[in-house]
Amino acid sequence: MERQTETKSKFIKVRCAKCKNEQIIFGNASRNVLCLVCNKEVAYSTGGKSRISARVLEVLE
Repeated sequence: MERQTETKSKFIKVRCAKCKNEQIIFGNASRNVLCLVCNKEVAYSTGGKSRISARVLEVLE
């Protein structure tokens, strides 16, 4: 009997508040995540789930 394990972490599509760039980040990032265009922090590492400081557009399955 195989057991399917589902991860609790998700990928999240966010929009930077400063430059409006959209990018996909990991919900449990181990480091702070910067916007790829303007280098503003869009997510902060907390040791578990990231604290997101950008607008969440979509949670990807």
